[in-house]
Amino acid sequence: MRILILGGDGYLGWPTAMRFSRSGHEVTVVDNFSRRRWHLDQSTDSLTPIYTLEDRIEVWKDLTGLEITSRIGSIEDAEFLDEVVAEALPEVIVHYGEQPSAPYSMRSRQTAVETQQTNVIGTLNLLFSMQSFVPDAHLIKLGTMGEYGTPNIDIEEGYIEIEHNGRKDTLPFPKLPGSLYHCSKVHDSTNIHFATRIWGLRATDLNQGVVYGIETDETALDPRLATRFDYDETFGTVLNRFCVQAVVGHPLTVYGSGGQTRGYLNIRDTLRCVELAAENPADRGEFRVFNQFTEQFSVAELAELVKGSAAQLDMDVTIESFPNPRVELEQHYYNASNQKLLDLGLEPHYLGEELVHSVLDSVRQHRDRVVFRAITPKTQWNPGELEGGALLAPRET
Repeated sequence: MRILILGGDGYLGWPTAMRFSRSGHEVTVVDNFSRRRWHLDQSTDSLTPIYTLEDRIEVWKDLTGLEITSRIGSIEDAEFLDEVVAEALPEVIVHYGEQPSAPYSMRSRQTAVETQQTNVIGTLNLLFSMQSFVPDAHLIKLGTMGEYGTPNIDIEEGYIEIEHNGRKDTLPFPKLPGSLYHCSKVHDSTNIHFATRIWGLRATDLNQGVVYGIETDETALDPRLATRFDYDETFGTVLNRFCVQAVVGHPLTVYGSGGQTRGYLNIRDTLRCVELAAENPADRGEFRVFNQFTEQFSVAELAELVKGSAAQLDMDVTIESFPNPRVELEQHYYNASNQKLLDLGLEPHYLGEELVHSVLDSVRQHRDRVVFRAITPKTQWNPGELEGGALLAPRET
């Protein structure tokens, strides 16, 4: 198939590009390097050294003989995106090309507006490009489980059957986003659903949990093909942060009581889920929603898992509770369905001490690249509630 990957320089985009290329598909990637710019702006970087996109594409071709085409530009630029779609004529579009951070969206008015513009306008432009040039293409959009929030009922996959005043209907599952980033993802879902109902486009929304891990079959071929590993408070995930803290002797920073429960999955499973969606496309006019995760953990459970795994590697790790910079429930009911991808054939890789050991080993290899001040949470959902001295004092490298 002809496959267009938006955000093809990113944490998931680059491994996805290699996976589809290795499977024999014709791959084009688009990126404007926003993630690299955002890191440069805050003087942070990926823990793993990552080569430029063009260098990685060249290494990939040298190793495999396979070509990946790149186009540099922003999908908020409608003219540029139309040109890319018209030239590539993709049969599948994998859309990772968004600002992915809740803390970044909550940092200031400027970053909130940038998040909404990047995500909502970029996706709207894509829908119009699809309607104009590839109306039969299948859009695979990376959503987030964060769109649902933490309702006190089971979370279904996208839709729920409602009975009200003696009448029944199947409607989109209620959304309760926890940040302005998550709000932008809800807007995306609404716009994509509209485009499928009104224009007859076909789309699959992958409401993804928190992804961990950096090694795939393709990145393991050569260190120069590595994908990024973010651990900072803006773009890093909680498991990455805990593993870095364990290696550098920093207490594991559990926000509040640590009862916040979410879905998690291995990066290998992310790639397989996208493959399964591409191999089994939505029908014309259909908006499918898959909840893309394999396990559920609370933050406290993850901290204990990292502590226990680190102890086996002779690391003395402590866990400390810090005032939660976010406005969220710290103890709540959480039970989400994830059956649809399993029915398509997903065989999950589960998180265990062996995998945590692997992540810890990766962190130890690049320990000298850790920027200590970047770990401490500075972005507060309600800035008036926390005083500057309430959080862990920053440490410099």
